[in-house]
Amino acid sequence: MRLCVGGGSRAAVFALVLAASGAAEAACRQALAIGLDVSGSVDGREYRLQLDGLAGALLVPDVQAAFLAFPDTPVRLYVYEWAGLGSTRALVPWTEITDAAVLRGVAATLAGTPRVATEPPTAIGQAMLAGARQLARQPDCWKHTLDLSGDGKSNTGPRPRDLGGEPLLEGITVNALVIGADPMSHGDERQVQIPELWAYFKVEVIRGPDAFVEVALGFEDFQDAMARKLLRELQTLAVSDAGHPARLQPLRPKPATSSGRAE
Repeated sequence: MRLCVGGGSRAAVFALVLAASGAAEAACRQALAIGLDVSGSVDGREYRLQLDGLAGALLVPDVQAAFLAFPDTPVRLYVYEWAGLGSTRALVPWTEITDAAVLRGVAATLAGTPRVATEPPTAIGQAMLAGARQLARQPDCWKHTLDLSGDGKSNTGPRPRDLGGEPLLEGITVNALVIGADPMSHGDERQVQIPELWAYFKVEVIRGPDAFVEVALGFEDFQDAMARKLLRELQTLAVSDAGHPARLQPLRPKPATSSGRAE
C-alpha cells in the first residue's frame, strides 16, 4: 500500500508521515545538479538564451510550486557549465530551495553571469562525472538527479556509454535536454539532426530510474523545455508501510491563479 497525498493538506500530511516513520531525519528530498553545455558549438547568443532560459524556468509558477511543495524537506540545487576536458565552472553552488526568494536569487545569479572562454570540444562523459562528484556531496538526500543539456555528441574524453560501471554514477538518475538547431527561419538546416541527437542521448547518456530525454527545438525554446523537464524531475515521495521512502511519484503542481502565482 502507498500513501496518496493530495489537495491543500498534502504537505502537512506528508510531514506527519515522515515524522512518524523517522524518515524526517533526511535533510532534503532531492539533490538536483544541472549541467549546461557551453562548448564551442554554443555561441554568445545561445549561451545567453540558455542561462536566461534556466533562470526563467525557475520562476515559472508551477515550477516554483514543485520546488516548494515540501519546505521541511527541500530540494538542493547546483548549476554548472561544461565544455571540454577539465572545463567546468560552478554557476550556482549547492543551494537549498526553501522559499521563492531563494529561487529568485538563483535566477538573478544566472541572469547576471557573464560568459568566460571555454574549450571547443564536447566532453559529455566528463560532464557526467563532474555532476556525479557534486551529487556525492549530498549523501543525505533521498534522490539524486543529474540534468545535462547538450546540442551535440561527445567528441572527447570518456564516452558516456563506457561509464556504465562507474561507481560515481550508481544511484543517480541522469536525464538529458537535447537542444536542436536554430529555427529554420535563421537559415540553419541542422533541424534534421534532432531525431538523431535525441536517439544518441537516449542510448548513450541517460540512465537510472525513470530517466528521460526532453527536447528544445532551438535555444529559443530552451526555457519552455527546461520548465517541462523540471516539472517532470521534481517529485514527491510515497511512503511504504515499512516506513521507508518508496518509489518517487510525479508531483502535480498547484495551479496558478489569474495573477500568475501558485495558490
